[in-house]
Formats: sequence, C-alpha cells, structure tokens
Amino acid sequence: MAGTPHGKAPAATGPEGVAPEVPGAGATSLLTDDDLFLFNEGSHFRLADKLGAHLRTVDGQAGAHFAVWAPNAQQVSVIGEFNGWDKDAHQLAPRGVSGIWELFVPGVGHGDTYKFHIRSRHAGFRVDKADPMAVHTETPPKTGSKVWDLSYEWHDDAWLAEREKRQALDQPMSIYELHLGSWRTVPEEGNRPLNYAELAEPLIDHVKALGFTHVEFMPVTEHPFGGSWGYQTTGYFAPTSRFGTPQDLKQLIDQLHQAGIGVILDWVPSHFPSDEHGLAYFDGTHLYEHADPRKGYHPDWNSYIFNYGRSEVVSFLLSSALFWLEEYHVDGIRVDAVASMLYLDYSREDGEWIPNEWGGNENLEAIAFLRRFNEEVYRNFPGVQTIAEESTAWPMVSRPTYIGGLGFGMKWDMGWMHDTLAYFQQDPIHRRYHHDQLTFRAIYAFTENYCLPLSHDEVVHGKGSLLTKMPGDEWQKFANLRALYAYMFTQPGKKLLFMGQEFGQWQEWGHERSLDWHLLQHERHAGLQRCLGDLGRLYQDEPALHDGDVDPAGFAWIDATDWEQSVIAYRRRTRDGSRELVVVCNLTPIPRDNYRVGVPQRGFWVERFNSDAGEYGGSGVGNHGGVHTTPLPYHGLDHSVNLHLPPLGVLVLAHDPERTED
Repeated sequence: MAGTPHGKAPAATGPEGVAPEVPGAGATSLLTDDDLFLFNEGSHFRLADKLGAHLRTVDGQAGAHFAVWAPNAQQVSVIGEFNGWDKDAHQLAPRGVSGIWELFVPGVGHGDTYKFHIRSRHAGFRVDKADPMAVHTETPPKTGSKVWDLSYEWHDDAWLAEREKRQALDQPMSIYELHLGSWRTVPEEGNRPLNYAELAEPLIDHVKALGFTHVEFMPVTEHPFGGSWGYQTTGYFAPTSRFGTPQDLKQLIDQLHQAGIGVILDWVPSHFPSDEHGLAYFDGTHLYEHADPRKGYHPDWNSYIFNYGRSEVVSFLLSSALFWLEEYHVDGIRVDAVASMLYLDYSREDGEWIPNEWGGNENLEAIAFLRRFNEEVYRNFPGVQTIAEESTAWPMVSRPTYIGGLGFGMKWDMGWMHDTLAYFQQDPIHRRYHHDQLTFRAIYAFTENYCLPLSHDEVVHGKGSLLTKMPGDEWQKFANLRALYAYMFTQPGKKLLFMGQEFGQWQEWGHERSLDWHLLQHERHAGLQRCLGDLGRLYQDEPALHDGDVDPAGFAWIDATDWEQSVIAYRRRTRDGSRELVVVCNLTPIPRDNYRVGVPQRGFWVERFNSDAGEYGGSGVGNHGGVHTTPLPYHGLDHSVNLHLPPLGVLVLAHDPERTED
C-alpha cells in the first residue's frame, strides 16, 4: 500500500445511499476501507493486489475473488467457463460508494477464462468487458481474461543489487529496441514468431555480441490489433499472450538480467483503443476517458485519451507502471507520446480543443499526472530509469519535479535524430551547406538528459531502412551508415538503435515478417555488424564516452567550422578530466591527407577506432595505429597531429601516456 489515508474513510453505502449487505465483503474481500479511500483519492498504487481476479481459499473453499470499478453500472456479473457464461449466475455487489463491485466465487481455478457483464444505469447499455486489471488474457483475436497465479522464483538478485549503480547517468546505456513478434521467426512453422522462452538464448547472445547494455521491448501489454505494434493497449497489467504466459516473460527478463542486460518496456498512458471489450465506454459512460471529444478523443490514432483529472484513473495508471517494475523486475519505463499528453491542442485545429483554466494549451492534469508518475516510480524503485518520448521543446522534461520539471530520468533527443538523418541523407557534395545540422545540437545538448534514438519510427511507413536513406553507391551507403553509428556513439547522450539496422537491413521494417538475417552471409552486412559491435564495446570500455553523457564537462569542440570539407572534430572526456578522446569525422567520400587537428596533450595518440577499417568493409585508410604530436599550436591547443582522414570515416583517438615524445 502506498501512503495512508488523510482522515477517516467514508462509510460504505450503495449507489442510492443505502448500506447494502455485501456478499463480497467481510472474510472474502481483499479490499479494506483504506483501499477504497486511497483508490477514490487517486493514491492507491497497488491496485493489482486488490482489483481483478485473485485466487484464494475462503472457509475451506478454493475460488477467486473478483473486483471491478464500474460506478455507473446498475448490475455487474462475472461470466466465464465456470458458469457457462451465464450473465445472472454470479452477480457482484457494490462496495459502498467507491464504485467497486466484488464477489468471491468458489470453484474458480487457475487458467479459467472470464469477463465482466455490465448493465449500465444509462440507456439500457449492456456489454461484456475484459477485466481492466487482468494479468493474463486469451490469445487474440479472443478477448477473454484469465484467472492467473503469477508466482515465479527469480534468480536476478545480483543484477538488482547492482542496478542503481549500473543505470546511473554516468554509466554506459546503449539500448537495442525490438519488436518481439518480428525479431526472428521459425520458418519450419509458417514463420511463427519466437515465443518468450525461445527468445532468451539467441537474443542474449546477439545483444552481448553487439555490446548493448539494455533491450527495449515495444509494448508487451496486451493489445487486440497486431498492426498497432502494441501501442493500442487494452491490458495494462497483462503481457500479450501471443508469445506465452506471464511466467514465460518473467523467465526471459530473468535470463537477460543474469546475463547483465537491462530491460526497458514501452508504456502507453497517452491513449487507448475503442474496442468494445476494452476500457472505452466501460460502464456505459466515459469512465476512463474524457467525455468531451475535444479532450477525450485522439484524432491521429482513432483512440481515446485518459481523463487524468479523475482520481481513480490516476490510481489505475500508476498502479500499472509500478506493477511492471515490481512484478516483472523491469529496469526502465519509456513513456510513449508524451507530447500528445502535454498539449491540449496536439494535432488539433482551432475550435477542436479546450484551453485550460488559464487560457493556455497546456494539459495541466496530464502534467500533474506525469510528475506524480515519476515521483512514485523513483520513490519506490530508485534504481530504475524513466524515459520520455517527447518531441517538442517542452522545458525540463528530465529535471526534478521540485524545481518545476516533469521528473523523467531521460528524454529522447528527437531534434538530434531529425537533424542527423536529414544531414546524412544529403549527397556528400551538398553537405557543406547543411553543416549546421551537425553543429547545432551542441547548443542544447545538456539542457536535458538525452538519449539519441534511431528508433522503429524512422524505418516504417515508407521511410525506408537506415541503409536505404544513405546516399551513393552500395559502398558509400555502408560507409555512410558506419559513420552515422560512429558519430552517434561518440556524441554525448545515451544510445538507442532499432533491430535490423545493426546489419544493414535493406527492407523497411514490417511487423509481420522476420528480420532479414540471411543478409549476414554477405561481407558488407557482416562488416557493418562488426563495426557496431566494436562501437558498443568502445562506448562501454571508455569512460570518456559515457561518464559525461549528460554533463557539459563531457564534451568540447576542437573544430566545428570546417564546413567546406564537411569535417568536424571534438573531444569527449570524463567529468574530472582524467580521460579524454579525440573524435574526427570526415563526412565526404574524399580521403584527406595531412589534415591537422589540435589535441589537448602531447605525445602519442592511438587510433582506437576507425569506421573505415577493412574488417568493417571499409577501404582501410588510416594512421597505422596512431600518430605522434608536433609542438605546433592548432585549434587553440598547444599540440596537434597530422592525420589521414578516411573517406566517409570517423576516427577515435586516445592519448597513450606511456609514449609522450613529440
């Protein structure tokens, strides 16, 4: 239970103010008066322990306690296999004025399917609803909820003990984003997607080989339409049964943790679908959503928007977030479509939205909800991270709530993504005129705790894959993509890459087909993957590349002005200055000999990484392992090196303190 009630809970009364005899109360009820008070107050964040279906034994009888919130229902019954789907067999009773109905039903067992049949007090509305609190469901297109015991024996104590340290903002975080249904399939079985259990071993091997620290699953919450990729959620407490049971997902996460890999889940509190069995118009009224479509309907996604001003909805959503962190040991929550929550006029024309009480376009209730979300997450799970997909210039998204921020741990840098892809899609002969798309980010790079995303959104809906975005012939496309990845991994900020881009997928992503793993038979694709793996390990191994990811001390320009040759050079360093790297990017296909770059220390600079290396499929232009400085001041520094810059290549140089002679 989160918190305690501020005063005495109200007395239990029925819908008409009459205190009924409640069959579900007393010895059979899981709900105390405090539970009801906190739920109605918007401060109950463990609803999964109280609402829904819970197996228990009462007076020697095994069965299940059912509870559901439907304040505008005239009658609620539970229907299922155990009563032949009889709408009158098991009628729930109201619990005071809380809006909750409950009943203990003997004989119900693990795995039984059920729904709630709701008779509304409005216009004779009747409907069969899936349980909003269900922890397991039938496999779509079926929509029933399942009574389920979530018991599981975890083996990730070592990971959890180290998690807060490993996920601190000065530690490396490189995220492999994937869609479970299309990562890999079984051709012998009609290209069936791998299930949770089958995913574990190949996914762990792949992620570790590429040097990623985390995986991010696109929503695993249950959803009716596969084409929504999980972003149209109906089951906020249930992992999709398409890939197995809740225990199967727990085992997958457990194995990832044991392998030292963190798990981030996409979570969608911004909107939900209109499917009849879901949350929409739940009890014959707009219960979870705003009644006014100017606040409650999302024109982009044909879905409903949560009513963040309703206390019980806040309890529901925050209980969902904390449930995944507690029950599934998830290490981070990436909140989808935050911008759509913050702005009342998001994707709306004049007259299609309602200003807030001050006349502005800010959704004050959503802002309060997001702050509450972050406060509760970090209060209860200090070792996790919350990440906002927020695409505007809203200030202080990843700053603490006590100074006016939204309280997220990190924010996706959508501006970096757009500018960088726009630059790299230019023919190199024109890049000189777009140089600012690379340099502008330094102005704002530390205003938030940024994650640099090359996500699924950039490789769907006709946008093509990252490889096909790159200009030039096939060699140049691969060279450009290697340079893009090297640029990303050497920029300040955490990293995210969507599956398939690690080996140069030609096709844009399709959610109904497997990645094109056969491409790894070809040397250029295999070389690209080797390049990315080396970058991932370099990012982890070099403190200068991650210690200052969100601190201005971690980055400094050497030269941002050579727009004519499309070359940039910068320093990455630890916050205390004890370790420093020099990065030089030549973003044209012209090798540049005798290119002088200022460096901060005299001596020998080792070539730690070269994106043009032969083993990656490059031309092998480089500096024979490293270069000595000369005492020639350059770029405002006392020493400099004379470099061979590879075509469409990125060099990472590290000072060798054992070799100091010029």
